[in-house]
Amino acid sequence: MTSNLVDPSSPCARPGFQLIIIGDEILSGKRADKHLPKVIELLKARGLQLTHVEYVGDDPQRITEVLKRAFESGDVVFSTGGIGATPDDHTRQCAADAQSLPLAMHPQAKALIEQRMQDVAREQGKVYEPSEADNLHRLNMGVFPLGASIIPNPFNKIPGFSCGQVHFVPGFPVMAWPMIEWVLDTCYPQLFQTQAWLERSVIVFGAMEATLTPLMERLEQENPGVKVFSLPSVDHPQWGKHIELGVKGAPGLVTPAYRALLDGLQAFELKLGPELVQS
Repeated sequence: MTSNLVDPSSPCARPGFQLIIIGDEILSGKRADKHLPKVIELLKARGLQLTHVEYVGDDPQRITEVLKRAFESGDVVFSTGGIGATPDDHTRQCAADAQSLPLAMHPQAKALIEQRMQDVAREQGKVYEPSEADNLHRLNMGVFPLGASIIPNPFNKIPGFSCGQVHFVPGFPVMAWPMIEWVLDTCYPQLFQTQAWLERSVIVFGAMEATLTPLMERLEQENPGVKVFSLPSVDHPQWGKHIELGVKGAPGLVTPAYRALLDGLQAFELKLGPELVQS
């Protein structure tokens, strides 16, 4: 896989990061999704942020529609699930259909899957039979959209695949998470935000967001590079109904913006709670 999928000098050098989670078992509640919090964690560790997430069941038409949008978005997209070789695994075909491409056996994927089958036979004390029906069927997991590149799987060697900036990994967390890390560290290190980042906020009681909006808009206008945020809550176990109002960005920009935020809140004569800091 090449590591220059994104040109930092181009106008589109700052793509968003999307996550697609595929599987009826997630939507039915049979299994709880663990990918969303983990991907947020993996991105955050690199100074990146998830911009969109979508859940879709094992419906080929819906999966194809979701993937078409992913390919058209220009974002970095991770898709989990549905790349096995059972009847409910549609992702490989849908990824091909979304790009109007044929499926083709990937030579490197084929070799890796064969290595895995040999390892399993050896562990079981059996002779590896490449022409055995089960082994031939397992090779389907190496059939990807034409032109795809592989994502190595450190757990069992059976790879995922990438089509441009859309990356497909298994639904199993033990496989998916190190594969996502590999993609990030191999393909997108130029996007990592290595500079310091600071978030400061305060708990505000007895206010409406609409009342605070002019203050928020003024703070963003007067403090370029700082993002102002408002997180309302109606049933917090500790603070009850409140708004967490804050600013985030580079520390040198956040500190004066936060002072301006506190000064601006004085005019409303509101009760303020704890101040929160996150870096």
